[in-house]
Amino acid sequence: MGDNFGSLYLVATPIGNLEDITLRARRILTEVPIIACEDTRHTGLLLSRLEIDRAGRRLIAYHDLNEQKQAPILIGLLLQGQDCALVSDAGTPGISDPGYRVVKAARDAGIPVVPIPGPCAAVAALSVSGLPTDRFSFMGFVAPKSAKRLRQFQVLEPDRGTYVFYVPARNLVQVLDELSQVQPNCSVFIARELTKMFEEFISGTPAECKATLGDRVVKGEVTLLINPK
Repeated sequence: MGDNFGSLYLVATPIGNLEDITLRARRILTEVPIIACEDTRHTGLLLSRLEIDRAGRRLIAYHDLNEQKQAPILIGLLLQGQDCALVSDAGTPGISDPGYRVVKAARDAGIPVVPIPGPCAAVAALSVSGLPTDRFSFMGFVAPKSAKRLRQFQVLEPDRGTYVFYVPARNLVQVLDELSQVQPNCSVFIARELTKMFEEFISGTPAECKATLGDRVVKGEVTLLINPK
């Protein structure tokens, strides 16, 4: 490992409540000269709210659409000895967010990769769900099309513990209908708008959760936990 290489810090940021930023995360964001972020405007606002001066700090856009192009650029800066923080818009980088390509490239090059742990919607939802947490599978975002989701849900196995999905709010009711078809007796836990003003938790079978939602339009960020029976 080169002694003069910079370090790549994967910095978790709040998923809603600014008070969830850690002291260590704030210090790293204050010290590094480069911050790679999904949306420079979003991260710029976060720095402002944390009272971190942007002067002399370079924000580089790093997201799904440019990850393959930007990863080598970041590696080049790290090889030159510049430290870099990687952040997503919310939560832990690399967890259903861009990050793994530059992490792999950094490790392959012998560059130190340092986790700065903190908020993660999947773990936060699990911790308050009351569903089994000794074994769980993080599945990322549900498939975009209904037919694929039905196949996805049909193969969920009881002995695999709890499954964790991210669901676009606009699809939540349809997802519950699909679960009712293939896993009607499963235990479901919905965590919506975690750590935010309108945080909400709903639990029950898919049909019971749909009944609780009623006819309202579901908004916000949704984490869906499923424990098959």
